[in-house]
Amino acid sequence: MSRICNITKKKSFNGYKRSNSNHKTKRWFKANIFKKRIYNLKNNKWERIKISIKGLRILKKKGLII
Repeated sequence: MSRICNITKKKSFNGYKRSNSNHKTKRWFKANIFKKRIYNLKNNKWERIKISIKGLRILKKKGLII
């Protein structure tokens, strides 16, 4: 399952974890993505989408989610 937001297109990316001695180890920074049921007004159907918290706030601001 890919961790990509359908609204903002946010996704996981990789970087380095740095220790006290400044050694680096590869790690992943994962986006805060979860599944949410949203009512689509155009199709008059419930849809399940993967969305980030930022995407959820955008939809609430636009008035698409109550």
